[in-house]
Amino acid sequence: MRNAKDFYAGLLFCAAGGAFAWGAFDYDIGRSARMGPGYFPLLLGLMLAALGTLMMWRAQGQKPQEGQRLPALAWRPLLAISAANVLFGLTLVGVPRWHLPPLGLMPGIVLLTLVASLAGSPVRWRESLALALLLAVLSYVVFVWLLRLQLPVWPSWGR
Repeated sequence: MRNAKDFYAGLLFCAAGGAFAWGAFDYDIGRSARMGPGYFPLLLGLMLAALGTLMMWRAQGQKPQEGQRLPALAWRPLLAISAANVLFGLTLVGVPRWHLPPLGLMPGIVLLTLVASLAGSPVRWRESLALALLLAVLSYVVFVWLLRLQLPVWPSWGR
């Protein structure tokens, strides 16, 4: 392998694109003239997989780079960003099996931002909290006021 970074990045793109394309088949695909809800994810997934394939192919054809090694996997950012996204999903919809009600959009975005800020080093709590509050307010304005989406905004304890 001549360029390991590009090859593995292409492999990651292929895996993500393939997963999205596979998941799109759970929805009606439709056709170009009358697109179904699965059409756009299928198209984007296939395009991402094609881009990954091109990256892997080009990584094989380049001149070898001297001393190229893959850097060590950055576990802290990977775990912090993944945990932040999972926690956001859990706080937005709740966990009925565990009798946890939805916390809503505003606390979910604040929690998402604060947990994601653990990916950086050092963690700047004051800036992270300011960013979290700004993102929560902007998300409320965009999704609830402008787009009129029916999202739980605040916790629904006992309702």
